[in-house]
Amino acid sequence: MPLFSSAPASLCILRLSAIGDVCNTIAAVQCIQKQWPQTKITWITSALEAQLLEGLPNIDVLIFNKKKGFKGYIELWEQLKHQRFDALLHMQYALRASIATLGIKAKYKLGFDKQRSQDFQTWFTNVKVPSPQEPHVLDGLLAFAKELGVEDITPSWNIPYTQNDEAWANEYLSHDKNVVIVPAASKAYKNWTAEGYVDVIQHAHNLGWNIILAGSPAQIEIELAAKIQQQVPFVINTVGKSSIKQLVALIDKATIVIAPDTGPTHIANAMSTPVIGLYAHHNPARTGPYLYRKYVVSAYQDAIEKEHNKPVEQLAWRTRVKNPQAMNLISSEKVISMFDCICCDLDISQNDSTTNK
Repeated sequence: MPLFSSAPASLCILRLSAIGDVCNTIAAVQCIQKQWPQTKITWITSALEAQLLEGLPNIDVLIFNKKKGFKGYIELWEQLKHQRFDALLHMQYALRASIATLGIKAKYKLGFDKQRSQDFQTWFTNVKVPSPQEPHVLDGLLAFAKELGVEDITPSWNIPYTQNDEAWANEYLSHDKNVVIVPAASKAYKNWTAEGYVDVIQHAHNLGWNIILAGSPAQIEIELAAKIQQQVPFVINTVGKSSIKQLVALIDKATIVIAPDTGPTHIANAMSTPVIGLYAHHNPARTGPYLYRKYVVSAYQDAIEKEHNKPVEQLAWRTRVKNPQAMNLISSEKVISMFDCICCDLDISQNDSTTNK
């Protein structure tokens, strides 16, 4: 039986990080809002992720600063001391998030069941959300909405940005075909090679595409982008020059996005921009861009079966490839082939400078 047969007065969402997971959580929260638009929602998150949530309709965002240690918890609990929620959706099993729940008053505290929970999360919840058969992270988050009583858990996204964000993006977009490449994730082992990107960029350039590099100011991202640009100086390099919402606008207005297992991959998914996700360490069936998993170029299965000498079906669903060189198993030819496949799906001919996005 669902927890609520009518709209709860208030809900608290606890999802602190990271950008990709927060993107997926937005879909679950907005499913709740579609059915119960009058329900007051408070979302506790981290400072960077709060920038992504800015402007989301009818959501009160509170920032938890984990860098402050125990003082950060005290400050959070002080903001919440006069509030009592009908339910807390504890959607992050990290221990630091579970500790935060100790100062959040709610009748129901929902968390993942034994199959999906980690770091003792089940100790901090009184409702265990049944895991769906589908392995994807988003399906696990949508299960929270279903447990509440939401009938339609079909994911969709509404992530607004301002006219100023759009104007910034338009400075780099041409009237022709635009591919945004986010070369790097924050963790180096997830990153593909500069040489691979150069091959794909040269292919797209030969077909008349406008190519834009994008990403955060993290040093690892700046260095990889610079290495790429040295070899293909005609690319536009915006890495480290955008806010999160400017990046959202750029991705939204792009024709295609190419990125490894990182937040902008899920931003592209949320903005309905076809994205080629490059995966080798995590199973894309679990962490890939939800609507565009068919466009993933993955070396995961080959790498994981080589590491464990058994079929992927016999491994735990969270099993990660440990080989730090696994991304090198992705060939330029496979990414170029997938790029051409998307062009075909979007009905973009090799000589056509228009798109239907």
